[in-house]
Amino acid sequence: MKKLILSTLLCASLSACQTQPVSYQAINLSGFSDVIKHWNDQNANDQQPRYKLNQIIEIADNILVYQRSNGGWPENKNPLRIMTDDEIKLQQSLKNSKDTSFDNRNVYPQIRYLAEVYQQTGEEKYKQAAIYGLEFILDSQLPNGGFTHSPPSKDGYRAHITIMDDVMAGVLGLLQEIKLGSERFDFLSTQLVNQITQAHDKGDALLLKLQVKIKQAPSIWAGQYHADSLQPVQARAFELASVVSRESVDVVRYLMSDPSPSPEKVNAINHAISWFKSSALTGIDMVKIDAETVQYQYHTSNWDRIMVNDPNANPIWARFYDIETNQPLLANRQGQRVESLAQISRERRTGYDWYGRWPEKLINEEYPRWLIDKKSSH
Repeated sequence: MKKLILSTLLCASLSACQTQPVSYQAINLSGFSDVIKHWNDQNANDQQPRYKLNQIIEIADNILVYQRSNGGWPENKNPLRIMTDDEIKLQQSLKNSKDTSFDNRNVYPQIRYLAEVYQQTGEEKYKQAAIYGLEFILDSQLPNGGFTHSPPSKDGYRAHITIMDDVMAGVLGLLQEIKLGSERFDFLSTQLVNQITQAHDKGDALLLKLQVKIKQAPSIWAGQYHADSLQPVQARAFELASVVSRESVDVVRYLMSDPSPSPEKVNAINHAISWFKSSALTGIDMVKIDAETVQYQYHTSNWDRIMVNDPNANPIWARFYDIETNQPLLANRQGQRVESLAQISRERRTGYDWYGRWPEKLINEEYPRWLIDKKSSH
């Protein structure tokens, strides 16, 4: 509450504060980039205006409108968008819906944002909404420490423990922030912080346990795991049971964010980095080419992707790798495994990232810096 206290002291000595509207500091919205992108992709013709970044009250009130009675949020809602009265009434009518989800990096950005708004405004409703969100997370955690794709849903892949879209890493990152004493959350009770600390420790231990072994060697993490057996499982039809390079990068980043990592955590990080280095693909590249514009259900495409041979290309990684062979794994919308990107429909080629250079910065910059920092701290 330091910002609020400072502004109150200033206003006590400046009569201008009594006549001028309060000016708030813009709050970083990068945590919402995924849900905003999905909203925009699915609503390409939306003409509604957007709030400016310093309109934090209006943005926070949007977040409150979308918050469900269980404390969570449905995914893919753009908090910057100025809703119509009818849209607000619709969301109010959905208050008791069970459509909450961690999908597309959801829930924990809303909680952080509301906490920031409370720090600036002192408005109790934002504090309480942030607490409700944290209680949703605590209520959603499985006894084994896992977090599923879309609690409380028990349907299909929504009930799997999920690494995809940073579900586990994103939620645990928020819990760790609070556990370590974040000033953003200095309004939380000791009891709630203790509950959050216990939840974090349990989830952290499970994450280490979920690191997949390929040919007896620890590698990276699967996209999804069965909530009971903890075995890697399929999610959507084209997301076969496999290890996933993109989100495993963020798992490693999360693990490296621990200021006092255990030997087990250090070992997990080192093994993952070794896997990234040994599983890089060379001599090929994925490139964009112009194509006829097509409107799909979830995005519009005026380009396509093809794989080309290029001996000078930087290393690239497949998003998915086979758990038995460690070879790149691709599948079509029907769940059939295919041998090449060309065998996947254009809708999935352009609407999904099958190859990328996600580990590049981690390997070349972040991990070496982490090793130096870890050595200097001892």
